[in-house]
Amino acid sequence: MGNVNKTKQDWHTADIIAALHKKGTSLAAVSRQAGLSSSTLANALNRPWPKGEWLIAEALAVHPAEIWPSRYYDPITGKLIDRKKLIRSRS
Repeated sequence: MGNVNKTKQDWHTADIIAALHKKGTSLAAVSRQAGLSSSTLANALNRPWPKGEWLIAEALAVHPAEIWPSRYYDPITGKLIDRKKLIRSRS
């Protein structure tokens, strides 16, 4: 199948924010609904953070791999990487 990352690019930060606005919400609102500081989810826009990526993706009703293919597909095999297991549970 080849390298998926060559054909799919990560969404631009502005596109993620615009998509949230189209859904009637915002990055700050999603952050607060998750019990986080209003600016916390902004971290996921620029650096890998599985928990934040899933929160944003769930608000947009898509898999995080659709938003950030570079973070979710193996660059060699093109296979989907299960990053949900990287989320630390609260103990």
